[in-house]
Amino acid sequence: MTAPAPADRKPLSAPQKAMHKLGLVRDIDLALHLPLRYEDETRIVKLRDARDGQMVQIEGTVTDVEVTYRPRRQLLVTLDDGSDTCTLRFFSFYPSHQKTLAVGARIRARGELRGGFVGRTLLHPAFKLAGGELPDALTPVYPTSAQLPQPYLRKAVAGALGRADLSETLPPELLRSLGEVVRGSWTLRQALQYLHHPGPDVSLDALEDRSHPAWQRLKAEELLAQQLAQFTAKRERDALRAPALPTRAGGLPEQLLGVLPFGLTAAQRRVSEEIARDLSRTVPMHRLLQGDVGSGKTVVAALAAAIAIDAGWQCALMAPTEILAEQHFGKLVGWLEPLLAPLGKRVAWLTGSQKKKQRQEMLDLIASGEAALVVGTHAVIQDQVQFKNLALALIDEQHRFGVAQRLALRSKLGADEQGAAQEPHLLMMTATPIPRTLAMSYYADLDVSTIDELPPGRTPIVTKVVSDSRRAEVIERIRAQVAQGRQVYWVCPLIEESEALDLSNATATHAELSEALPGVLVGLLHSRMAPAEKKAVMSMFSGGQMGVLVSTTVIEVGVDVPNASLMVIEHAERFGLSQLHQLRGRVGRGAAASACVLMYTPPDGGRLGETARERLRAMAETNDGFEIARRDLEIRGPGEFLGARQSGAPLLRFADLTTDGHLLDWAREAAPWMLAHRPVQAEQHIARWLGTRSAYLKA
Repeated sequence: MTAPAPADRKPLSAPQKAMHKLGLVRDIDLALHLPLRYEDETRIVKLRDARDGQMVQIEGTVTDVEVTYRPRRQLLVTLDDGSDTCTLRFFSFYPSHQKTLAVGARIRARGELRGGFVGRTLLHPAFKLAGGELPDALTPVYPTSAQLPQPYLRKAVAGALGRADLSETLPPELLRSLGEVVRGSWTLRQALQYLHHPGPDVSLDALEDRSHPAWQRLKAEELLAQQLAQFTAKRERDALRAPALPTRAGGLPEQLLGVLPFGLTAAQRRVSEEIARDLSRTVPMHRLLQGDVGSGKTVVAALAAAIAIDAGWQCALMAPTEILAEQHFGKLVGWLEPLLAPLGKRVAWLTGSQKKKQRQEMLDLIASGEAALVVGTHAVIQDQVQFKNLALALIDEQHRFGVAQRLALRSKLGADEQGAAQEPHLLMMTATPIPRTLAMSYYADLDVSTIDELPPGRTPIVTKVVSDSRRAEVIERIRAQVAQGRQVYWVCPLIEESEALDLSNATATHAELSEALPGVLVGLLHSRMAPAEKKAVMSMFSGGQMGVLVSTTVIEVGVDVPNASLMVIEHAERFGLSQLHQLRGRVGRGAAASACVLMYTPPDGGRLGETARERLRAMAETNDGFEIARRDLEIRGPGEFLGARQSGAPLLRFADLTTDGHLLDWAREAAPWMLAHRPVQAEQHIARWLGTRSAYLKA
């Protein structure tokens, strides 16, 4: 039940509610709500001078009006501007239209002029009675919703522009350095006034591609606000305390290296040393470990866990899916449990699907401290999980977790002996490499470690893009692979038939392949199966009894079967680029030559869209995750990389990381200087641009 509105406050109108929904609450919010495009109502064009396909505004007298019903109900209005005539055509219209557009009325109409057999037409033009002065600036068209008409929003923005405090938050020193990066010396007020009401002789291209200096000024301010918020969050975190976890000669990390059946690559050694340095300090580590698919992040995480356990503390590893968590659990138990047993310690397993008795047993082990390492899904952060002394939190595929979940894991460590608040060290891992500009902006508050080489013996994966019309050939290829003792993945985007999308589904494909490959055990794996069923299917595939595994994207990360040498991705055009790269990384994990087949289905009688073609082309041209990430940023923008971090870090509204690198470089240099020398103005700048959203960046 909502509280009654105070007697002196009127209830909000529908447009006001719509404005609140769009986040347009403060005057500055409206001032920063910039047009999507512009309409030129500053000039009247004579029909004899206009070209077909041109956006025109004409003024003339209505000479004829009729409603016709062939081929469908429509209103046809003939307008004569003295130089030629034109038909205004409306398929949806109201009595008020017919009243305004009566014969003899003087009308101003605006739209795209089209030629044709029956003469020139304007389809559904904007129109009004002629008269009054022509505007002296382009008319802005704002992003809006059905409940918020453009005239209402234009009036609200114009009023807010007059009231908003647009005084400079940038000190003179930064204005000077910005003047060298942006053409011309625009103040914030000038830039906003211009972008809301540009003159008629401006280059529309420069406005629409946002290369105009007024746009550049705004983008620089937005990037500076983001950098200030990130650096502030980092500074606040650096003031917190975490347990110091020193390494000692002959300790658990050294013992672990001694029992591993492989040596570390130079990159793994380098990032392990960076992490060890962080853990030895009392400032909480906040590090992102990025490495391509199969680069060996799990062993680096195991070494970090060994440091924490050796220092007498607990460690938790959280993964987004039960399959991935189980992969980690299997590896870590194999590596660490023999070393922990003599110390009276164990590796605990915690997921939402556990039976009550088993779960309680694990909770008791965690609370007593006997569980030195806890591996699981988001069950690890639930309230009833009480750690004795958690010092290190490891989060795999961190972009799958939201801000609230990361904060919950960080709150699992209480105060120190002096009563000061502590939080665990945090190591986040991702197999989706972060492009440089993204790392500098959305991840500016993190230290980033990169594993930039693959372990020796990994075979390069050959990627082929084929049409669904060659499905029979693909099935023959599978038959040949299985005959050689190899195993195959076949990934589908949906589980069951969907009326909305005509896609093959895992269930139908499983039946088709079972019939086409007699004598081969074909398994099925999807997210709606019970955990025990999933586990049974995965263990049969991992054990080699199952030749082909038909799956939805639940096998996207973490699944490690060295004998699998072929990955078929059906409807590959429907997947994101980083997801395709993750799926491809499930093969090529052994010594056998491996391949990935991207099978696409063009729309009926058509071609694939440009974005889908670019994605498939990128996959065929490179296996390098960093190059894939760079192209993904170009194609899709930052959303894919940020994942659930979007619920925290506000996405940039104006700046574009693929084209505005020079402005980002300026903002990265300017932010720490401004925090150190002009802290009050820095705070004002963050408040203006981010409002309350800056709080999320602390996660």
